[in-house]
Amino acid sequence: MTDAAAKTPQRNGAGAKWEESASRTARVAPGLFACAVFASAALVFLVEPMIAKLVLPTLGGSPAVWNTSLAFFQAALLVGYAYAHLLQKIASVRRQAVIHGAVLIAAALVLPLRVTQALGEPSTALPAVWLVGVLALSIGAPFAALSATAPLVQAWYARVRAGQADATNPYVLYAASNLGSLLALLAYPVIVEPVLRLKTQTVVWSLGYGVFIVLMAAVAVIAWRARDQSRAEAAAPAVALSSWRERLIWVALAAAPSSLMLGVTSHVTTDIASAPFLWVAPLALYLLTFIIAFQARPLIASRYALMFQAAAVLGCFVTFGLSVNVFLLQLLLHLTGFFLTALICHQALAARRPDAAHLTEFYLLMSLGGVIGGGFNAFIAPLIFNTVFEYPLVLMLACLARPWGRGNLSLGQWGALTAGLLGAVAALALNHFQGLSLPVKLLLAITPVTAFQLRDRAWAFLALSLTLAAAGQQLAPQPDVLKTERGFFGVLRITRINAPQLGNTRLLAHGTTLHGAQAESPALRCQPLVYYARTTPIGQVFTGLEARKPALRIGAIGMGTGSVAAYARPADTLRFFEIDPLVVGMATNPADFSFIKSCARGRIDWVLGDARLTLAREPAGEFDLLLVDAFSSDSVPAHLLTVEAMRGYLARIKPDGVIIMHLSNRNLELMSPVAGIAQAAGGAALQQHYRPPAGAVMFIDTPEDAVIVAHSAAALAPYRADPRWTPALSHGVRIWTDDYTNLLGALVRRLDQPRR
Repeated sequence: MTDAAAKTPQRNGAGAKWEESASRTARVAPGLFACAVFASAALVFLVEPMIAKLVLPTLGGSPAVWNTSLAFFQAALLVGYAYAHLLQKIASVRRQAVIHGAVLIAAALVLPLRVTQALGEPSTALPAVWLVGVLALSIGAPFAALSATAPLVQAWYARVRAGQADATNPYVLYAASNLGSLLALLAYPVIVEPVLRLKTQTVVWSLGYGVFIVLMAAVAVIAWRARDQSRAEAAAPAVALSSWRERLIWVALAAAPSSLMLGVTSHVTTDIASAPFLWVAPLALYLLTFIIAFQARPLIASRYALMFQAAAVLGCFVTFGLSVNVFLLQLLLHLTGFFLTALICHQALAARRPDAAHLTEFYLLMSLGGVIGGGFNAFIAPLIFNTVFEYPLVLMLACLARPWGRGNLSLGQWGALTAGLLGAVAALALNHFQGLSLPVKLLLAITPVTAFQLRDRAWAFLALSLTLAAAGQQLAPQPDVLKTERGFFGVLRITRINAPQLGNTRLLAHGTTLHGAQAESPALRCQPLVYYARTTPIGQVFTGLEARKPALRIGAIGMGTGSVAAYARPADTLRFFEIDPLVVGMATNPADFSFIKSCARGRIDWVLGDARLTLAREPAGEFDLLLVDAFSSDSVPAHLLTVEAMRGYLARIKPDGVIIMHLSNRNLELMSPVAGIAQAAGGAALQQHYRPPAGAVMFIDTPEDAVIVAHSAAALAPYRADPRWTPALSHGVRIWTDDYTNLLGALVRRLDQPRR
């Protein structure tokens, strides 16, 4: 036996062991890698609302906190993807794993999760810059490291599985990543926030990050053992990387759904109805489209998605003009249109994905598209549009992701296109003579029918969709809108209606939430209306104090139309605390509303900024009356409804002063939490569910829920004698603090209550 022959069994034995080890790796790798991307995505979507809530009491809790935080997280995601892409330039998986492990451990040095004090107090001049700096120091490193996991692990997976059937499609792990994001998104408001205090949440999240490091170490070990010896094997590319044109298409296909996610949320809450947690639905659907698009066997095939999307978006274009007054129908229609449009864009992305060697670049450009789409809605659209026009605009442009077909249109297709255009023109012409009638609607119906027939010709479908939306706008009854302005905090609209017994009356609305009304008649112009009428709880408190005190010092959180200024007597002073400069501009402009400039007889001034911060600068014992009126919309500033906030209110009123909390809300039951925080803060409280008498005229009197709070029961004695005021009861609701709030519980309690 020769030496060579003697060595052969040893070589074969080593090969057998290697093959056995590789076989075990092949069995273990898919599940372990899926767990890693799932865990990283879940941690990312749990930390976003968590860190923003941590900042709320410090910065004051304005919507700017959430918007700026979202912009920061999108940018941090892009940084994470860029880091993953650069890491793939290193040939050795072992070296990649060592570097990434060091990055994960270094990022953990900022934990446990907390808001850094390194930058001191918030900047009054540039709060957004201060917030970005705080987020970067507090969570930036762990967030970027976690964000890098999805593309990095998928790239490792492609190497580990080289030669296996699934090696050519590591993108299926992206579905696991988005599933983790989706479940975390739904779990936070439903489970995490109602059950755990904020401090506990941060500890649990920090421990979860530590467990994730261990999980990533196991993934890295499998990756370098399995593939460093056999890097020569490579999967066949699904789509070869081509030109910069292809890269720009990736960016565009990612930008459109990102923009639509924010756009449909703004459209629904501005033009349809306000509802708590409505932002969750578009984001959840957005994540679901990724899960479906990147599945190995998509739940919804592309041909069906394209067919259903054509029908859904045509329905959306109809409602942009012709109003549909059924809230659930509109909501379902627009969410369906958004979901299917995002799905066809993401399916187009999945179809264009490159081979695994270019995976990280693909995700980097996808992330760039997401930042561009979200940034357009958050920063550019409010500057150039005074309504949420970006939503229909991008919905139309996204139709270009549909099939374009080949060659020229056939004679029949040209006929369909012509019929659709002429149908809209004929509908407009007939409407000019006889108004919106059945024949007009039938003529207009030709346009969506022909557009659906041309759904495989993107440019023709878009042309007819644009025609349909424009014609619908012209045909729809136009409300008497006097002014529309859009700012950082949303869209404000002043409309005029002819109200019974009032005549022409101006209304101020933020989205679908009414902020006040004023009659234009000189005889009625200074009469407080709606929530501020003299018969309501707010009016009762104002008139009662006027009867007992010759001069009042009044504070009001929330300006609205400035209605309560009509109560100010010559000896009174009234200071408003308002966060939205557009509201201040409208309330103080006599051409819009004249309560402040013409009706008030005392001294009126205002402070711009979040009330939690600006009120804290007022002297102790300053006010006889403090009105807190900021809770009627769906975006309830919960930081104004905590024990810490109530202690601040009590510190600012006189020993015999009172606080009146206006808590009317269509969707949330807020009386119970306020009763609890009043007691926990050391105050006494009464409540009133006011309902106008039968036959009351709209806008002259309005249903109202209110709680009054004082330092002691003695200060509330005048109100206890009034049977309309009853003891405020918390009904066992857990006390809300800066560390714990539960808006979901408030929603459930409202649903359980009979409508009064």
